[in-house]
Amino acid sequence: MPVPTRSVPLTSTPHDLSPPDAGSDLVVLHSLRRSSTPGSTYTDLVSGSCPPGTELKFFSWSTALRGRFDVFHMHWPEQLVRDRHRPWLRPVRASLFTLLLLRLRVRRIPLVWTVHNLAPHEPGGLIESLLFRLFRGSVATAVTMTEATPDPGVPARTVIAHAHYREHFPREVLAERRPSSILHCGIIRPYKGVESLLAAFADLPDPAASLRIVGKPQTPDQADLVRSGCAADPRVSAHLGYADDATFVTELDAAQLVVLPYRGRMHNSGVLLAALSRGTPVLVPRSPVNEALAERVGHDWIVQYDGDLDATVLASALAVTAGRTGTPDLSAHDPSTVAARHGELYRELRGRDAGRRRP
Repeated sequence: MPVPTRSVPLTSTPHDLSPPDAGSDLVVLHSLRRSSTPGSTYTDLVSGSCPPGTELKFFSWSTALRGRFDVFHMHWPEQLVRDRHRPWLRPVRASLFTLLLLRLRVRRIPLVWTVHNLAPHEPGGLIESLLFRLFRGSVATAVTMTEATPDPGVPARTVIAHAHYREHFPREVLAERRPSSILHCGIIRPYKGVESLLAAFADLPDPAASLRIVGKPQTPDQADLVRSGCAADPRVSAHLGYADDATFVTELDAAQLVVLPYRGRMHNSGVLLAALSRGTPVLVPRSPVNEALAERVGHDWIVQYDGDLDATVLASALAVTAGRTGTPDLSAHDPSTVAARHGELYRELRGRDAGRRRP
């Protein structure tokens, strides 16, 4: 299930890497672990879009602190520091994170940061804030997925789009689209606004409308919230748990509209790209990033709203997307183009520091 904000475990064996490309002469270590469950996660997308001539390694502390690599590519830096299930490990991870930044600086290994979010969705402590200031000062180049991303506060940045999932999903349509059907999918976290979606849908008078919520709740409170919504309205149903690709794609194919009522200013969303990859329109809050994406793929596919989500917004989006056919323009999100752009960036950075590394 493609949820780019999923929690990525950070322990792996040093040999946990993709097969090297024939003639590869550049090694890139990502702060991601190879997916342990079947499905099209963001990690699978990165693995499948490895630039030609590049060997991709997945994360382990052993590799990060002792292994050989030419570029370090960071995703969601908070995941290297946090451990939701073992909070007592945070001081240890903070120390390791500091050692990693020190090694990158001493060895002059370029640090690339893909800015999935400008700040973590859940706040961290003072030590984490200090570490992230140190981290930003070590970044050589930030990768933003649209031109609309605010300045991430690093010396340089380049725009490389989020790849689509068309090649990772089944090619055939797995379900018939149901009129007036709304889908919310992905890991269920407080900032994603499921509570506001349930409240808005409850006020929608259309008896033929349906709301389907698919994803694993991050907390028991989130699970209880969805179960209460299902119990209160027979039009609401849920699949609370991990969904494999077949299940996820079936849900996307069956929905008329995917609704992502994220709180705050919405930034990047892998679920949005997954929905567009299946030709399912998306309703999202208006934001500069969403506006930039709509310019790329077509405003008919990304419907935006201002203010709070309510029944009027839902009814209007359902009316606008009724009977929608065709596919959005995802040419800017082609995986091979995304891979080539990353390869160019890696080689530029490696060439910039060639001959200046310390033993």
